Amino acid sequence: MTSISTDSRSLTRAEAEHRAAALTVASYDVELDLSVADEVFRSRTTIRFSSEPVETFLDVKPRALHAVTLDGLPLRPELLDRGRLALELGAGEHELVVDATMGFRNDGEGLHRMVDPADGLAYVYGMSFMDAAPSVFACFDQPDLKAPYTMRVTAPADWMVVGNAPAREAGAQDGVRRWEIGPTPPLATYFVTIVAGPYHRLTDEHDGIPLGLSARRSLAGTLDREADELLTLTRQCFDEFHRLFGVRYPFGDYHQAFVPEFNAGAMENPGCITIRDPLLFEGSSTRADRSFRAALIAHEMAHQWFGNIVTPRWWDDLWLNESFAEYMGYRVTADVTQYHDAWLHQSYARRVWGIAADSRPTTHPVAGNDAPDALAALQNFDGISYARGSNVLRQLAARLGDDAFLDGVREHFDRHRFGNATMHDLFASWARAAGGVDLDGFVRDWLLTPGPDVLTLDRPAGVIRRSSPDAHPADRRHQLDIAVHDGARWEVRPLVVDGPEAPVEVGRAPVLIDAHETTWAVSPPDPLTMAALPALAADMADPQLRASMWNNVRMGLFNGVLSPAQVADLVAAAPPVEDTADGVRNLLPWVLGTVLPLAPEGTLSRFHAAVRRAGERSAPGSELQLSAFRATVLTATDAEELYRWAAGERLPDGIAPDGDLRWKAWRRLAEIGATDRTALDAMLAAEPSGSATVAHARAVASLPTAEAKEFAWARATGEVSVANYEIDAAGAGMWRPDQLEVTAPFADAYFSQLDAIVAAHQGWVQAVVVQAFFPITHLDDATAAAAKAALEHDLPVAVRRRLADRVDELERLRAVLP
Repeated sequence: MTSISTDSRSLTRAEAEHRAAALTVASYDVELDLSVADEVFRSRTTIRFSSEPVETFLDVKPRALHAVTLDGLPLRPELLDRGRLALELGAGEHELVVDATMGFRNDGEGLHRMVDPADGLAYVYGMSFMDAAPSVFACFDQPDLKAPYTMRVTAPADWMVVGNAPAREAGAQDGVRRWEIGPTPPLATYFVTIVAGPYHRLTDEHDGIPLGLSARRSLAGTLDREADELLTLTRQCFDEFHRLFGVRYPFGDYHQAFVPEFNAGAMENPGCITIRDPLLFEGSSTRADRSFRAALIAHEMAHQWFGNIVTPRWWDDLWLNESFAEYMGYRVTADVTQYHDAWLHQSYARRVWGIAADSRPTTHPVAGNDAPDALAALQNFDGISYARGSNVLRQLAARLGDDAFLDGVREHFDRHRFGNATMHDLFASWARAAGGVDLDGFVRDWLLTPGPDVLTLDRPAGVIRRSSPDAHPADRRHQLDIAVHDGARWEVRPLVVDGPEAPVEVGRAPVLIDAHETTWAVSPPDPLTMAALPALAADMADPQLRASMWNNVRMGLFNGVLSPAQVADLVAAAPPVEDTADGVRNLLPWVLGTVLPLAPEGTLSRFHAAVRRAGERSAPGSELQLSAFRATVLTATDAEELYRWAAGERLPDGIAPDGDLRWKAWRRLAEIGATDRTALDAMLAAEPSGSATVAHARAVASLPTAEAKEFAWARATGEVSVANYEIDAAGAGMWRPDQLEVTAPFADAYFSQLDAIVAAHQGWVQAVVVQAFFPITHLDDATAAAAKAALEHDLPVAVRRRLADRVDELERLRAVLP
């Protein structure tokens, strides 16, 4: 047995191309014993493959490597170097067997193990994305070496086990049960998963497809309550995807597992989708919350075709998976589910995320990024890949016509079924479906050239001007709508900007550019429009126009075109709690975290009074009442009132005292220094749960004391090992603009200890901790200088990208300081 360091290298594109040219993988047989111990599990992998004569390597990241045989002959385990075992292969068929002990993880990757604080039960799920698969089983870890998988899992007898194919019981004895899964259709390594534990499971069937749902036992009642909506959405989406694509879902069962401490929103593993379990909504939820979940469910279902049937050859084309699933997910949600306003949700939830990312120095093309290795490619999974890519595909569908767009997709599935393809393969199918149309210019300007255009109104000249970033010039055609207020109402007019400028006749009327967000551009309100919006916004009846207004205002502040005082006047006059629930869900964090800390003195009390009035005039039990009351709690300064709300007392008629609302009150008490650690600990002890643990971490970190900040800092440095959600929550609570004196030592420590902070974590969480604990509230020159200097550190690619974005955000905040 050889003990192994956890250090590893990321696969480069050149290495992947070399290995793919020489190897053809026939099958994987993976045996996992999850009953060994709480910290580790046994993994035995048999890989059958053929090769040309080649020197290559196997990917495996064990705690201990016990034995390796190639064609029956032993290889030396000590040759394993940073996650790679060198192989010298002759021509022909081969069998490679790897026996190892692997470690459970708590960072949302590999096999993640969580003990539920509500009842002490342990739960496991797999996340093999990017570089994580080799920490579960030995493999050739790249997307274009697909193969069928058979999984043989040993687990405690009372555990449920599901995976990428239907699971069959294969015997039980001595308190354990064995399960066999597969063989599956050909899968990329990053799709392989199992979900195992004493999960609460529900089953159903639709159109010959077995359906399943599961969640922790402590969430059983919540899952039972939500199951009808979840299964209805799943059925509706299956019917529509079958109609649109003309290809039936080919992966057997369709199980949706709500799992704890999941990094992403969800993962599209064929047959076994994993979804973060806060999306079950233990407490009160709004239509916006459920619309987000509906679009996510449709998004992951779209992946079963785009990504799972046809998989990108290399990671830099994985944007196609996400852009396509983002577009089709919202389209199908809007067309066939009760959430017909799904595109409105996308406007609030995704557009600014995408345009902000596209406006930073770290912007990148949607496609053609030529990522040198897997971890570098991971950094391009951002708002550009999702939101901008989706917008571009929506434009393409309008340009080609829906029939040609879908015919091209169907041809793509047919040509590359269970194989791999590139962006060029897909666009060739679209070009053929559209009668040979030339799409090279469209691809160049919209997919290969980064950065958004800026569309601005020049009133004296009577034109809308188009400009592209100096570093990334493009010649894009924008087909959009503008909304002009005629003194009584907003009139929407079509406009095409197909050059540096386009004429408009608007006189002195307020104008909103790209009113329905059909193009991709930054369109800040001009001074006359911004001055008029506080009086006009409250009566803006069109919810999409209202979303566009807020997005234009948000980007105006982001780019320094608007001042915090201008935005403060708008949020106090027309607080976003009077919008749809989608607006509240996405705008309130921006108001609390960005606008109010920068706004003139007195804005907090103005905003609090406005949201309080909005709640009082809302119908009892309505979503807007709930949204307004949440905002009221989070901006309150009356400690006695907050204590009553935290106890669930004297709530407005129609407001239920759920745990989420009570923790918001405790958090606000912590922020204003009106409670202490003892009270917060007692609250958690009285009602322990996964969500309460996270809320407690944020509340404690929000206290204005050095001890509270030390609590948070221990999670940054790894002195206290906790899962990803708690790290993020502690970072969110730590940095407050009204606590600069107490956080100043930690702002200094962030930069002096940055290398150690990064080294204390691994994988996805490295980027999470670097972002969450960046001292974003310290807008002084010394912090800015230290932040820029930190970029000179020798940092992992993921860390450098997050740090660069935070440095850019810091500079943007400093630029709009009063």
